Amino acid sequence: MILPVDPVTLMAFIPAALALNLTPGADMMFCLGQGLRGGPRAALAADAGIALGALVHVLLAGLGLGALVATLPWLFDLIRWVGVAYLLWLAYGALRGGAVAADAVQVAPRRAFRDALLVNLTNPKVILFVLAFVPQFVDPDRGNLLAQFMIFGAVLSTGGLLVNGMVGVFAGSLGRRLTGSPGVSRGLGYVSAAIFSALAVRLALLQRS
Repeated sequence: MILPVDPVTLMAFIPAALALNLTPGADMMFCLGQGLRGGPRAALAADAGIALGALVHVLLAGLGLGALVATLPWLFDLIRWVGVAYLLWLAYGALRGGAVAADAVQVAPRRAFRDALLVNLTNPKVILFVLAFVPQFVDPDRGNLLAQFMIFGAVLSTGGLLVNGMVGVFAGSLGRRLTGSPGVSRGLGYVSAAIFSALAVRLALLQRS
């Protein structure tokens, strides 16, 4: 029985994927912001949402839908601007929470998971990344391209789950230590709002190239 992925290729993919996971990016910053607002549980929930979103992107790429997004400017821009609007909405919520210290760090894990999943799914840069990176390791001669995409996607998601989770938990633990002061609680809300706003600007400036 031929395995969907060549073991040697998989061994080469794992360190490459880990290096990418360790590179600070939008997912890591989002987990950082959710950790500061809601603590370790919210951070881990956001981490899980991002990991699931990454798997969905890989699935779409394996089905060929990712290529459709990459070749249709209007669809790319539609997804991008939905993501920008949602990030700005999250920034507004964090800013509003920052104005009321008691609400500054009250982020339910379920909400953190949902927000992270939606933010990841509405980031077309992830689609383009998957299309540019994963196919380099896919071998058409082995057949079952979708299975190969999903195996590589699982490796990427698992690495991200570990790295982003550690960052989020650290931020969450730090945030919990600081929330005894109403002033600090407001500050954490403002910091989270700044992170989400920066991610929105970053996404708004994203070019298809």
